[in-house]
Amino acid sequence: MKYLCLVYLEEQKLHAVPDAECIACGEGLTNRGLLVAAEALQPTETATTVRVRNGRMSVTDGPFAETKEQLAGFYLIEARDLNDAIQVAAKIPPAREGSIEVRPIRALGPA
Repeated sequence: MKYLCLVYLEEQKLHAVPDAECIACGEGLTNRGLLVAAEALQPTETATTVRVRNGRMSVTDGPFAETKEQLAGFYLIEARDLNDAIQVAAKIPPAREGSIEVRPIRALGPA
């Protein structure tokens, strides 16, 4: 089953974990056959939010919501179950400075 591990960090801690450590984590997950994809995100000031209401589109600069922690990146992993996914998420380096939200992927289409 696929799980998305969302990495959240306070903006001032975005560089608290060296990129090389995150790259090594991704390589380790790849070598174990667990990593589907992983990417770091640019800071929230580069975000654009798009909404469509009553057929009209609105575009605003910035993230959807103002929060203390921001979405900094993600790891899309393959895991046996939620417990396995949690064990993988606990080894993602930014977990030491922020938090990792683990969510199962929902398949689109007929059940």
